[in-house]
Amino acid sequence: MGLMTILRKNRQNEKEIRILMLGLDNAGKTTILKRINGEPIDTISPTLGFNIKTLEHENYKLNIWDVGGQRSIRSYWRNYFEQTDALIWVVDSADRLRLQDCKTELFNLLLKEEKLAGATILVLANKQDLAGSLSDQEIRQMLELDSIKASQHHWAIFPCSAVTGDNLLKGMDWVVNDVASRIYMLD
Repeated sequence: MGLMTILRKNRQNEKEIRILMLGLDNAGKTTILKRINGEPIDTISPTLGFNIKTLEHENYKLNIWDVGGQRSIRSYWRNYFEQTDALIWVVDSADRLRLQDCKTELFNLLLKEEKLAGATILVLANKQDLAGSLSDQEIRQMLELDSIKASQHHWAIFPCSAVTGDNLLKGMDWVVNDVASRIYMLD
């Protein structure tokens, strides 16, 4: 039995997935994480560093790293890329003025960061509960998500609301299933 087989079997026993949650400030990353974890969302302040939550989902242990999105913190994002299986990119669908900045930051990550190569990408088009928010299809076009090559990243976009919880579970199901199909293959 080779070393890679032993390592794969060891990781299969743990069934652990590391997820990095990023996006611009005020996109709703922490609110999403708290909603998924069943915590109250009535008092949330900006994340000045990071939050880590470990959750059980479909027999997998998810380590979710929620990192602040303020411009002054973004240069530190690279410190969290090591061993990332999936990136959840949260977009404020109601913030039309910063969509170009959102696109620039996302593509800087995907094109320049080797440690994220091959990571599953889930784009959450958050704040769908707000009047005037862009649809997931409009976000898809404005962020030019179709230019992400499938050979580099599996990706999907889901419209959601951190406040109501709409589509958060569907998004988590998709990201876990995609990562599991790549990492925890049957022998």
